[in-house]
Amino acid sequence: MTRAVRYIAARTLDTAPVKSLPPGPGEVEVAPAYVGICGTDLHIFHGDMDARVHAPAVLGHEMSGRVVRVGPDTEGWQPGDAVTVMPLRWDGTCPACRAGHRHICQHLDFIGIDSPGAMQQRWTVPAATLLRLPDSVPLDRAALVEPTAVAVHDVGRAEVRGGERVVVVGGGPVGLLIALVARTVGAEVRVVELSAHRRLLAGKLGLATWDPAEQNVPELVREWTGDAGADVAFEVSGAAAGMDTAVEVLGVRGRLCLVAIHPQHREVNLHRFFWRELTLVGARLYDRSDFERAVTLVADGTIPAEQLISKVVPLAEAPSAFEALESGGDVMKILVDCTDEAEEAAV
Repeated sequence: MTRAVRYIAARTLDTAPVKSLPPGPGEVEVAPAYVGICGTDLHIFHGDMDARVHAPAVLGHEMSGRVVRVGPDTEGWQPGDAVTVMPLRWDGTCPACRAGHRHICQHLDFIGIDSPGAMQQRWTVPAATLLRLPDSVPLDRAALVEPTAVAVHDVGRAEVRGGERVVVVGGGPVGLLIALVARTVGAEVRVVELSAHRRLLAGKLGLATWDPAEQNVPELVREWTGDAGADVAFEVSGAAAGMDTAVEVLGVRGRLCLVAIHPQHREVNLHRFFWRELTLVGARLYDRSDFERAVTLVADGTIPAEQLISKVVPLAEAPSAFEALESGGDVMKILVDCTDEAEEAAV
């Protein structure tokens, strides 16, 4: 048995023993060290994904850890290896897979949503999902590889180029990671965020910010760009007002990259899309090259992961950590420490 954080019903989590499955052929058992709580996890917590998540469900997909056991006919891994997991299983046969888009397989198993996730002390996964971590990277920082891979994919989908003006609407963890990754390709970036705490952190990371409650963001963009408008906008807030801002700031033939999950239908200014010949692209997950790039960015310090981690809690305190994130407050990224030692200390 292994202890895990489980989704039971809307706004109800527990920590309980669950059966630990030994690794079969092509599988590896991992001891998760740190697991991040992300926006998707909060959507699950709110009950927004009950049609897809079947309770009781073990949560978590942003992780780092070490290999514990290797299943039969599984090569290249041994106990003690530091790893992260790209939590995707595709069928390889659907039209999306056959077209080369396996990461958005039409029958995708997103591990941690559609099947048991990483927020447990032992976790058996396909060896094909593993990526090796450099020994020099602390495992707490390595837990941010997955959201960094999201940002790498988003910046790639938007085709951001050096010298372009980029507006990121929403300065949460993924928004700041998008801003940092866009900066690595030479873009000029502004972050739009309501939270003073998040704007302060963005400033410490060298990112310029605007407060949409106190400032006229479209007017600021016009001044910044000489009335041209932004080349790219990322909508990462998940709010109707955020979508409006992302559309409004774009210049002629600007690209809007939709990153946030919008559970409700949104009204969008389609006349603006027509008048300025705008482009809307969706960005959902990532592929292996995005993950490999993310490992490098975290490992070499380009992504200052340690500055994005607000708090680390033992597994037993994970339910209260979800409540803390839900309430807003001065937090960015909370990690759950799944190690046996952390659990023993909590008890």
